[in-house]
This record gives sequence, C-alpha cells and structure tokens, in this order.
Amino acid sequence: MRGFSMAKGTLVQKIIDRHYVDGAKQQGAVVAIKIDQTLTQDATGTMAYLELEAMRQKKVATELSISYVDHNMMQNGPENRNDHLYLQSVAAAKGVKFSPPGNGICHQVHLERFGVPGKTLLGSDSHTPTGGGIGMMAIGAGGLDVARAMAGKPFRMIYPKVIGVKLSGKLNPWCAAKDVILHLLSILTTKGNVGTMVEYFGDGVLQLSVPQRATITNMGAELGVTTSIFPSDERTKQFLTAQGRGADFVPMTADPDAEYDRIIEIDLDKIQPLAACPSSPDNIKTIAELAGTRVGQVIIGSCTNSSFRDLAMVASVLKGRKVSPDVTLAIAPGSRQVLEMIARNGMLADMIAAGARILETGCGACIGQGQSPANGTISVRTFNRNFAGRTGTKGDQAYLVSPETAVATALKGEFCDPRTLDIEYPQISDPDSFLINDNMIQNPPENGENVEIIRKEPIGQPPLNQPLPDTIDGSVIIKVGDKITTDHISPAGIHLKLRSNIPAYAKVVFECFTEPGKPSFAERAAAVRDAGRHGIIVGRESYGQGSSREHAAICPMFLGIKAVIAVAIERIHRANLVNFGIMPLEFDNPADYDLISEGDTIRIDECREQLSSMNGINASIIGADGKPKADIRLKGPTNPEDVQIILAGGMLNL
Repeated sequence: MRGFSMAKGTLVQKIIDRHYVDGAKQQGAVVAIKIDQTLTQDATGTMAYLELEAMRQKKVATELSISYVDHNMMQNGPENRNDHLYLQSVAAAKGVKFSPPGNGICHQVHLERFGVPGKTLLGSDSHTPTGGGIGMMAIGAGGLDVARAMAGKPFRMIYPKVIGVKLSGKLNPWCAAKDVILHLLSILTTKGNVGTMVEYFGDGVLQLSVPQRATITNMGAELGVTTSIFPSDERTKQFLTAQGRGADFVPMTADPDAEYDRIIEIDLDKIQPLAACPSSPDNIKTIAELAGTRVGQVIIGSCTNSSFRDLAMVASVLKGRKVSPDVTLAIAPGSRQVLEMIARNGMLADMIAAGARILETGCGACIGQGQSPANGTISVRTFNRNFAGRTGTKGDQAYLVSPETAVATALKGEFCDPRTLDIEYPQISDPDSFLINDNMIQNPPENGENVEIIRKEPIGQPPLNQPLPDTIDGSVIIKVGDKITTDHISPAGIHLKLRSNIPAYAKVVFECFTEPGKPSFAERAAAVRDAGRHGIIVGRESYGQGSSREHAAICPMFLGIKAVIAVAIERIHRANLVNFGIMPLEFDNPADYDLISEGDTIRIDECREQLSSMNGINASIIGADGKPKADIRLKGPTNPEDVQIILAGGMLNL
C-alpha cells in the first residue's frame, strides 16, 4: 500500500517505534505493535475471557492485565453475579488482577494505580484512551482483540495521521477541561477521523493536571480517533508521586521540531463553558445560549469527570447550599479512592446535606442502568455520551457539561453559566498525597492451573460463524442513517445482563427502530437466516460509533448478517465485524446508498474470490419485486489478514 507524508518527531511516533513488531510505517498501512497492558470491564470482559479460553491460553503474556467490574452491577436476578464469579475465577486462573464491584471505574482506577507513561494499553472499552492523560498510548478495542493481546499477540492498526493540538494560556475560573474537549469536538466533529491520533503540546499543557488531561483524552473517543495523548512531564511526575508511584514516572515528549499532519491551536484563556446538546457529543452550544432553560436532572460523575479535584470542587460549591427542588442531583465518584477521600474530609457530608444522592462508584447511569430521567425532562450530565435513548428514556434530552456547569445548574434548576454565580470559584488542587488502599485488588496466584473456573448459567462458549460463502444472496434487513451507534445496534442499560446469553441478547438488536405491530429486526433477520438466505445491514456515515462492545457484531452474526454496507464504518466496530466474519463494506460511490431500499436483495457473486482480490467488490441490487435495480461497486478490506479472517468466518475459526 502506498503511504503518504507522515508526522515526524511526535510522541505518537516514538511510542509506536518502541513497540513496533511488523508492518509498514506509513500512513494508511497496517502496523502491528506490542501491547504492554490490557484492561477489560464486565460488560465486554466476559466474552473476552471466553475467547481467551477458546485460544487455549494458559496464562496471559502481558506485563499487566486487569479485569474490572464497573458496568453491570445492578443485581436484578442472578445473571450479573454469575458473570462476576466467572470473571473473578478466570482472572485467577489466567494470571489477571481482579478489581471487584465497588473499587471503581476501570479508567479512573487504572489512571490512579496502574498507568505508566510510554506504555501501550489495550482495553475492551472505547474510553480506554483516558490513559493518554498520563502519557500512555491507550487504545480501545473489541474483546477478541484484547484477548489476543493477553495471549501475547500484537495489536494491528492503521498507522495514524497525527493531529497536533497546541494549547496556550490558562483556563479561567469556572471553565474546565471538559469545555476544552467540547470545543475540539465542535471543530473536528464525531466523524471523519478514523485512522487518526491526537497529540497535545504547547505551553498550556503544563497548566493542566493529569485528571484534567484524562478528561480530554477520555472524550477523544467521541472524535472517532484511535487515541489521544499528552506528554509525560512534571505534572505527570507530581500525580504519580502523589499516588505513591513516583518510580513509574518516565519523561515522554515530542521533539521541539516535531511535525504534525495538522495543527489546531486552542487558547485556554478563550475557552468558555459549553454543552453538547442532544443527541450527539459534537452538537455544541455555549451555556450562555442555554441559560434559563429549565432542567429536571443533574448527574455528576462517570469516567470523564469523577476525579478528586472534580468532586472536591462540586462539594465546595454545594457546602451550605441546597439543590433546587425542581432538580434531582446524583453524584457517582469514579473510584473508591476518591469516595473514601471525600468521605474522610467531610465533603461527602456536604454533598448529602445539599440534597445530592450518592451513587455507587461505577458506570451505571452513563450506560442507562439506573437514573433514567422523566419523560420530557432535560438531563444535564458530566458524562461523555448523549446518544438518543442512552439514558434509558426514549426521546430523552441529555446534555453534556463540565462539573462546574453541572453544579451551578443543580443549584439554579436551570442552565446556568457558572461564571454568573455569586460564589467565589473554589481553588482546588490535587493533593500532595492521595489515600492509597489497594486491598480490594485481587492478585492472581503464582500458578492458576488448579483454580476452578466458575461457570454458572448461561456462561458457555462464544458462538462461531460459518465460513464466508461463495455467493451472498442477501436481504436488506434494515437501512439506517448517519451516526448509528453501538447503543442503537446492541442496547446497554437493562439488557446488559444478557451479555453472556447471545440468543437472548440478539432479540433486542436494533430494538429502538421497532415499530408497534411490526416484526422486529431480530425477527426479520432470523426469518431470512432460517430460510437459508443472508442478512445485510445498510448505513451511512459513522456507522458503529460509540462503545467498543463486540456484541454489536456478535449478535448480528448470530442472526445471519453477512455484510454491513455503509458510507463509512468506525474503527472499533469495523474490527469487531471482521473478527466475527461479517464483511465491512463501503460504497465506492456514496450516492449509491440512495439506490437501496429495505427489503431489497444485494447479490454478490464469486464473493470469496472478489474479497480475496482486495480490489473492490461488484454487487447487484434487486428490488423487492424481483427486478434488477442497479449494479454497484463496493470497497472491501485491503488488509490480507482481515480478508483471511472473514473468509474463515471469524478469528475464532482460525
């Protein structure tokens, strides 16, 4: 593959060079890198460890692997606890550390206790790039890719373009790191950034603490980039030292004359309070524009904004005051460390006295598992995603803001620019020493071969696909538009407890599009599958954005889907489709999207041969009336390894 001019002297380039395994170091080509650390969370981890077992891997081959339980902790029935017992026991058997429910959100805990500058981290969660705040190359991926990394296999990715974001100045009071990333989202949007990494540099970097940097890199996932990264500098050293991990500090910076593919300059002095409006993280308005709009719910926390500094600032504003009676305020600390620190210094009591509800240290509300807002109610959240319906309420109105804006809004009962509060801005800094208590982290035994892996119903084997057929006779089961997220495809919330039961979970695929009185997507797809035909999904821009959950590929595979055809498919979802033997295809001419209707047939003859050629795929559209409509050209994978995986019917078949 012919490459393009590439960035030079960047931090990204240096870390790739240090971890290089094979492939071409040129933009657009596939490069393989060594993975030092992995993390999983319970919503994706169960399948990842089942896949690791299927590889017959006795023990993980990474420097460090950790299994976190932070997503699905509501125990309405036995399913979640059954999964947790499996995760706990398989971690012990395979040499993986285990962080149980209550210890905190994976990204927050990993930043605090395990992240190391200059290391590579692969996580089965799309917000793994949080680790970029500490100078890691931290990448989100599907569970099967993480399982392969745990087995010592390199991670393959597109050699990236590097966007340099030059920061200058200093944030003004009541303006936050969250506003910085929302501002960048207004520039880059959520689409068109596949195959890109973002690297921050400039004098303004030193004005941001590691937790502030982590807020920015966390929401870099919403840009659709592979990852985002800050240098490892004196602020990094301060944070690690305060965490009792000063020995882990490694200075890592770009060269002074580093060359980037694009430079975006952001003056922190000019940043103002912002909000991402429904229902996309890049739908940005100023809080000043929204001021006075009534709000019914405020939630502060999640992996984006639940650090000690964030919650200490919130507690200071709430002290001696009362939340508006028209608002329900909930606060979710990001880790047990944060929760214990604000409990011991009295800040937790100040929050409770002001009328806040204290939630468990976990991801619950962010993934629609609890705290769903009332119908017709505006919900203001410090989270990272506000996709339609993600709150658990259909037709929701979710806004994403900083903790500063959130607490001001909770007090007023309406959107409030925090700069207008008659309150002195709390000057909160990270402590010189954090409270260190790792007693909940469970270390695996030296030899885990005799550990009994607990398999309660429905823990079983990951489903397998059939090899790709020579001819695709595919019915278009559904045609969707732009920005279809993995939440649309495979909803979270109350359905997450089904994650180990693929036949049951598959029944809710695309349930948000089910029309009353009409068959669901799952029913239509299963009928086509059972009739011996193949299913096709058609989409537009940014298909598969959002969460890394590979169930958005596994469940469609189970329902007989053989191809996704879209204008553009997002990175992690594309990889998941490949891993489970579904062809990710893109229109050579985006206008051809308009030629296809739901119920049409897409026919691809000599499919295996065409895919193997890596020169594009010819397909025919046949209308529901049986009459030919058009011939179209599609772009398929151009990586030989991806092609071989799809031909075999998925990675687990190889």
